[in-house]
Amino acid sequence: MTLECWTLGLFLLINSGLTSHSLVEGLQSTWRYDYTKYHPMDEIYRWMEDVERGNPELVSSAVYGHTYEGRNITLLKLGLENSEGREKKVIWVDCGIHAREWIAPAFCQWFVKQIVHTYKSNKKLEQMLQNLDIYVTPVINVDGYIFTWANDSTRLWRKSRSAPPPESSCYGVDLNRNFNANWGMLGVSFDSCANTYCGTSPGSEPEAKAVMDFVARMVKQTLCFLTIHSAGQLILLPYGHPEISAPNYNELVSVGQAAAEEMKKVHGMNYTVGTSPQILYPNSGSSRDWARLIGIPFSYTFELRDKGEFSHLLPEEQIQPACEEAYAGALSIITYVHDKAFNNGTLPNAAVTVMGFTSLSGVAMTIWSTLMAVCLTAGVLV
Repeated sequence: MTLECWTLGLFLLINSGLTSHSLVEGLQSTWRYDYTKYHPMDEIYRWMEDVERGNPELVSSAVYGHTYEGRNITLLKLGLENSEGREKKVIWVDCGIHAREWIAPAFCQWFVKQIVHTYKSNKKLEQMLQNLDIYVTPVINVDGYIFTWANDSTRLWRKSRSAPPPESSCYGVDLNRNFNANWGMLGVSFDSCANTYCGTSPGSEPEAKAVMDFVARMVKQTLCFLTIHSAGQLILLPYGHPEISAPNYNELVSVGQAAAEEMKKVHGMNYTVGTSPQILYPNSGSSRDWARLIGIPFSYTFELRDKGEFSHLLPEEQIQPACEEAYAGALSIITYVHDKAFNNGTLPNAAVTVMGFTSLSGVAMTIWSTLMAVCLTAGVLV
């Protein structure tokens, strides 16, 4: 839509009396917002308010947790009513779990913008929004993100900002090592000064616990869990432990590869698909693994641009192309899981296969994961 058409449309709406002043303000703010710049947290909060105010039929918000320093962890829910009264399924998208990865919150804002600006002209997207509620958290690690804006010396801060443990002076926990998924097994540190410090226990950090509590309450409705990071141009699937694989591993790979192909079509960038041990390094306690472990059938980590030239300092001129290709990938996955769920497809119930044996899902899987962690750490399983 051109600026002229947009201005004319607003003029007609205002003069017809079909829209309120607050709605117009919200619409104007959403369109004026510069999605090709990185924004500090106060501007992101205001943007969220404007998006909700300008699109009440599509967007609502919720505070579902608080950070260590007491700030709101807020999401936007995108979804339309359906006339048949069908139960809606859920897609989860989160960004900004690692503070320094600024391209991730930029993507979540771009993702929302694209849906808001195109769903009325895209019948397929409109249909999906009638069947799905998409929950988007632009920044989970709010404290850490704000800290990265303080000055140049803090720009590459990764962790949260929780207080140091006794006899330490090092703040923060790697929130993506703090989830209840083979917690503390590998790819983590118990040194509070390390970037991969996993905390004192699974969910010890309020940010990670907020996600686990909120998502777990709607796990039966949730089809897909997407968590956005940088960098490396990767699409990671469960699990971070090399001895554990998902029962729908082949499908996860296939869907991920289809997403990578769609991403490459946009700007020619290659994204590698696989588990973390296959293409990156083993790890445990990630939100991606936790989501699959509790029974969410499709769970992916997107590692956005680039492959090392700029890493976490991706220039602003690359925000738009990075977000355009990532949107294509995310939409590819969301479309697949939507069509599978609403075309009488079946979704896998088991959450994990260990060394060839498929186990139970849900609470039973949490118990099994703990037992596996103890056995593998002790060397009982080789």
